[in-house]
Amino acid sequence: MLKVGVLGAGHLGKIHLRLLQQSDKYELVGFYDENQENAERISKEFGYKNFSTIAKLIHAVDVIDIVTPTLSHYKCAKVAIKSGKHIFIEKPIANTVEEAEEIIALAKEYNVKGQVGHVERFNPAFIATKNMIENPMFIETHRLAEFNPRGTDVPVVLDLMIHDIDAILSVVHSKVKDIHASGVSVISETPDIANARIEFENGCVANLTASRISMKNMRKTRFFQKDAYISVDFLEKKCEVVRMKDAPETPGDFDMILQNAEGVKKQIYFTNPDVEQNNAILDELESFANAIKTDTTPVVTLEQATDALRVAYQIIDCFDK
Repeated sequence: MLKVGVLGAGHLGKIHLRLLQQSDKYELVGFYDENQENAERISKEFGYKNFSTIAKLIHAVDVIDIVTPTLSHYKCAKVAIKSGKHIFIEKPIANTVEEAEEIIALAKEYNVKGQVGHVERFNPAFIATKNMIENPMFIETHRLAEFNPRGTDVPVVLDLMIHDIDAILSVVHSKVKDIHASGVSVISETPDIANARIEFENGCVANLTASRISMKNMRKTRFFQKDAYISVDFLEKKCEVVRMKDAPETPGDFDMILQNAEGVKKQIYFTNPDVEQNNAILDELESFANAIKTDTTPVVTLEQATDALRVAYQIIDCFDK
């Protein structure tokens, strides 16, 4: 088992601690949180070992799970990597692209593995449909959340939209050609609502909307490709695939047939792929353990997370134009 320690015991950090303790891939050694009052309370309540310094925790483990605020990701990752420890970092990988690129360089220099917590890659609805997504040419995403003060220190693009940016980049195998975007600050000092249009070199267009001041939560993505429409509900963990095939000469009474202006007839097929429920956070953490044990490439690499961060900042840069 890999010895693991958690940096940061906030809302998400406590979830990571609980899941790592349950995992048979890891031995949870303990955690460090800079708020010692909070750390002592968590240690007393749950029994996790509370380390007094980051250095002591890093020295005691094989893997460091960084669940601190984004501003400190780079600093924590740098110390861990230079100590020869593998790193799991919550998204976004770092506060700036430059920091992310240095994390990549350090990981290569010290020969350690890194994975980033873009958890939607492990969403069971996305997993159930990902192999069906082939050369999508139009993608539409809506990630809407009710207001929560936690996370409003960064633009909604880095808080919410980056999930969809990463998912899109994982299925569109083409370089970004152009980006247009707008964002509006309503409650926070940074934009709370954003819309972005990403154009890829292969002709694919992705339209992304994110809001953290909505009346209800929604996390849906729709992929449109030749003869197919794929809908993924990340929140409800459901998916639907609609395919079109040439209509049979003698359709059945209940077959759904469409005919275009040229007289070509297509039959519509609806399918709901089986979605195997899982704990996506546990799965991403354990997938990283497997990558370390088998010396294989992590599911969400440091490079992929940096690509998502780079696109996120290109979107944010559009707000000032």
